[in-house]
Amino acid sequence: MRPVGVWQWSLWGLLLCLLCSSCLGSPSPSTAPEKRAGSQGLRFRLAGFPRKPFEGRVEIQRAGEWGTICDDDFTLQAAHVLCRELGFTEATGWTHSAKYGPGTGRIWLDNLSCSGTEQSVTECASRGWGNSDCTHDEDAGVICKDERLPGFSDSNVIEVEHHLQVEEVRIRPAVGRGRRPLPVTEGLVEVRLPDGWSQVCDKGWSAHNSHVVCGMLGFPSEKRVNVAFYRKLRKRAAKASARRSKPLGRPVIKLKAKPKPRVGRGPIKRLLAQRQQHSFGLHGVACVGTEAHLSLCSLEFYRANDTTRCPGGGPAVVSCVPSPLYAASSGQKKQQSKPQGEARVRLKGGAHPGEGRVEVLKAGTWGTVCDRKWDLQAASVVCRELGFGSAREALSGARMGQGMGAIHLSEVRCSGQEPSLWKCPHRNITAEDCSHSQDAGVRCNLPYTGVETKIRLSGGRSRHEGRVEVQTGGPGSLRWGLICGDDWGTLEAMVACRQLGLGYANHGLQETWYWDSGNITEVVMSGVHCTGTELSLDQCAHHGTHVACKRTGSHFTAGVICSETASDLLLHSALVQETAYIEDRPLHMLYCAAEENCLASSARSANWPYGHRRLLRFSSQIHNLGRADFRPKAGRHSWVWHECHGHYHSMDIFTHYDILTPNGTKVAEGHKASFCLEDTECQEDVSKRYECANFGEQGITVGCWDLYRHDIDCQWIDITDVKPGNYILQVVINPNFEVAESDFTNNAMKCNCKYDGHRIWVHNCHIGDAFSEEANRRFERYPGQTSNQII
Repeated sequence: MRPVGVWQWSLWGLLLCLLCSSCLGSPSPSTAPEKRAGSQGLRFRLAGFPRKPFEGRVEIQRAGEWGTICDDDFTLQAAHVLCRELGFTEATGWTHSAKYGPGTGRIWLDNLSCSGTEQSVTECASRGWGNSDCTHDEDAGVICKDERLPGFSDSNVIEVEHHLQVEEVRIRPAVGRGRRPLPVTEGLVEVRLPDGWSQVCDKGWSAHNSHVVCGMLGFPSEKRVNVAFYRKLRKRAAKASARRSKPLGRPVIKLKAKPKPRVGRGPIKRLLAQRQQHSFGLHGVACVGTEAHLSLCSLEFYRANDTTRCPGGGPAVVSCVPSPLYAASSGQKKQQSKPQGEARVRLKGGAHPGEGRVEVLKAGTWGTVCDRKWDLQAASVVCRELGFGSAREALSGARMGQGMGAIHLSEVRCSGQEPSLWKCPHRNITAEDCSHSQDAGVRCNLPYTGVETKIRLSGGRSRHEGRVEVQTGGPGSLRWGLICGDDWGTLEAMVACRQLGLGYANHGLQETWYWDSGNITEVVMSGVHCTGTELSLDQCAHHGTHVACKRTGSHFTAGVICSETASDLLLHSALVQETAYIEDRPLHMLYCAAEENCLASSARSANWPYGHRRLLRFSSQIHNLGRADFRPKAGRHSWVWHECHGHYHSMDIFTHYDILTPNGTKVAEGHKASFCLEDTECQEDVSKRYECANFGEQGITVGCWDLYRHDIDCQWIDITDVKPGNYILQVVINPNFEVAESDFTNNAMKCNCKYDGHRIWVHNCHIGDAFSEEANRRFERYPGQTSNQII
């Protein structure tokens, strides 16, 4: 009898489901699209700010309750499945750590594991529905390809807050249009809605609103606008509009009077045209001032059937204050500000201005910030403190490469109003709390300067490479031309790639005969010399209007190969200090070293094979903490075989070793050729890729290090001729910039060194930019080399 009862209950359940408008939270047949069987009972939507219609925090409705997905074990394959559930063809990316803001309610799925081919998310492995140990700070999001599945109904993709959403903001100048240099710092606020650009009604507009808008446009702060000036413009525009609409009558003769000073006709015409367009789309903007995006403010949108918009008001106007980095390019007067002390926050390892790993200065030493509770508010405080706008993205998980040394801060919680990250509540950290794999980073909003329109690449196989062409001349005489290849190198290529918005430079090429430049053959710039930090090639030193090339012709012009990622080498300074010692080595054991120029010049006149040389030995452990493997510049075909030691040299000079006096005079030197770049050891989750044995590939994998032990040849400095005294030991990696890196300023290490003629003491070893400026000034009279640039 029991089977019969079960069958009867199943029939009753089926009838109930058919009669009810929904079953287990599924939409009614009248409003819901046809669903796949695996997704029956589930609905999906995108939520969060700021975002576009095809991206956002993923939310799932199950049993009538909306919830989120935890980012633990989340992958692109899971994003593919969810994007198809949402009606898109595939995913282009995914986000973690609640990039689109934390959700509410249940966390439905955790440790979601998909292969990417599943028809429904229900087919993926997980901990089970509602079983999670996450918080909403770990909500996952997806970025879908903006292409719909054929026949899919949009009713399954449910917008949470409102249908309309501000996607972008811009400033349109009302005066001086076409004559004011970029970036534009003052003008009418316009927002991009789904149907195009619209103006914002200025009724109730506040300084907090302006602060948010300026932050989105890349400016750290705002200033008061001359409202009376714009009201005067509007009144004149209104009068001009009334005169245009007034019917023509009999002419009236009037006596000429002294003309009153008035605003130019150009601004009136522009304001009149804007008024006639009735382009207001937004009003009732109410920001607190700490928002990183205007979409996070309280907004009211005009409806399509509103006949009257912004009665008695006008378009909102903002005036932003650029940082000194951008004020010079806009021709603004530099503001007289009180001299400030050394910066206590900096960004490292970013390919573009305003992005990088966040580092803070504490007790004279630079350290990183743990990404726990790292959010847009804290990231925006960093960005504005450094002279940029609000944060575009708060990065976690060492997305900008890992730091080395101390981790100073954790669980930073900012309101967004603080003038500095150090003013935010935070927790001091211990070594057990966090690792450098959790270093926080930021991407800041930058003002539009238009520098990328004055440079382009031609002839390359992809948009990331080619012959460099620059635009020169003034209005009416603009022309494109090439750059002389003389002395063009990695630093110049870094600036060019940055100006192009293509990331880092892999190579700076002096000959580009294999790339066709089309009809551009004139060389318009020569003698380019950059430090590597400039925003454009115009800021680098060059010959000006006179062009002088040693090798003429378009075959010997500058070229670049750019990349979104780069390596970053750091020397383990503590190991140098721990392993340094003196050895007196007999000459008869140094023939190979002499052949490879690893001894001082005085060794040539020694009484070989009798006597000895005094060597300062130490181990060097070189880490790659960047985002790309470090590879030799030369290919395998050009590596040089050295018979004496039985190895290949893949780089002529890989490291410089120097002994310097306190005033900077070099008294002894050594060098290391990269005869064996390989992965000696790696982090736990990283596998070795490079090994020199059997003519193997050479390099250092991201997360690995190459160890040169103190007991191998040339791992020393010949100090036979050095007199007793106080010195500085300096080690510089990649000194000739042969291989591109994301950060050259951390390639030099220095130590205090005391030698009494018999023993040596090495102490206070550190990377050149690891200490504050004051601490470096206390480091003897000569601070050593703070980067790998040869002095």
